[in-house]
Amino acid sequence: MIDIPPSTLSPIGVIESDYPDKFGIPRQPGLAPAARASLILVPPFDDPLAVRGLEDFSHLWLTFLFHLSPDRCASRHWAPLVRPPRLGGNARVGVFASRSTHRPNRLGLSLVELVEIDTRRGVRLVLRDVDLVSGTPVLDIKPYLPWAEAHPQARAGFAPEAPPLLPVAFSTGAAATLAERPDGDSLGELITQVLAQDPRPAYRRGAETRIYGVRLRDVDVRFQAAATDNGTRIEVVEIVAV
Repeated sequence: MIDIPPSTLSPIGVIESDYPDKFGIPRQPGLAPAARASLILVPPFDDPLAVRGLEDFSHLWLTFLFHLSPDRCASRHWAPLVRPPRLGGNARVGVFASRSTHRPNRLGLSLVELVEIDTRRGVRLVLRDVDLVSGTPVLDIKPYLPWAEAHPQARAGFAPEAPPLLPVAFSTGAAATLAERPDGDSLGELITQVLAQDPRPAYRRGAETRIYGVRLRDVDVRFQAAATDNGTRIEVVEIVAV
């Protein structure tokens, strides 16, 4: 047996984002550009010297922990197969052939856009195109190098392209709620971008009319799917302050 030395990982920072809950978060980065987020570095990693030169890069790789998923290594109940939503939630593939959150070590990798670096009090990285829930522990940051890491010709298995987007409509009451908020325009964009990807569980998609709720910023967005002549439409029923 190979002797593997023990290892300990220490988070270098934590995410603050428009996603207070994991339900509804886009399953990949870059799909909801209206979402706001920051990475706040924690001591002793909040030294401005640690990010010197980072402003010259537009995008970053974040290595993080899926902290809301079960620790399957600790429980010794890890599963070699998962059910990707892109395959309808029923077909199984190997966990290492997926980007599932249910991984042996719960590690995730996300490509995000760097908007600003604030070093007035510690270090805060203002980000865009984030697909991370608030409170996510970040383990490492690395600059993205397009000449080394962008391969448009690469094969993408069962996810060869971005998922199709559904039309999103707002009820009169939901539209009125947005109109009353100072961030109504950006919140409306965020709601549209998130719901257009149909965050409902894959196995529930169909003709059912159940009302779902997704937390975004400080509101609970309640929505349902409706059948139309052209397919399915997402309808925002109401927007309720949390």
